[in-house]
Amino acid sequence: MFGIPGKQAVTMTPKAAAQIAKLMEKEGHKGLRIGVKKGGCAGMEYTMDYVDETDPNDEVVEQDGACVMIAPMAQMFLFGTEIDYEVSLLESGFRFHNPNVTEACGCGESIKFENM
Repeated sequence: MFGIPGKQAVTMTPKAAAQIAKLMEKEGHKGLRIGVKKGGCAGMEYTMDYVDETDPNDEVVEQDGACVMIAPMAQMFLFGTEIDYEVSLLESGFRFHNPNVTEACGCGESIKFENM
């Protein structure tokens, strides 16, 4: 929808792709839909949901056995984002390195885009 021919809307690090593939296999789902919604102290939050069917308007990114679907309304906000999976002593989870974000809250849970 908002893509550039020959360029994926988002990329995944090998760790993120492995974790997504592992979750899909364990839970028996087709993929993971990524989106954004209003919320949080900075104005927007990322969403991640298991999905069993692809919406025809989803942008589908497949890499190393992982399948990520980008919700139609989120495509313009997520274009160029790298998804990573980080493990630390206190927590583990997906991290979004999004060049479209202009501001983020201190806890890292919410984000802001230009003119939002």
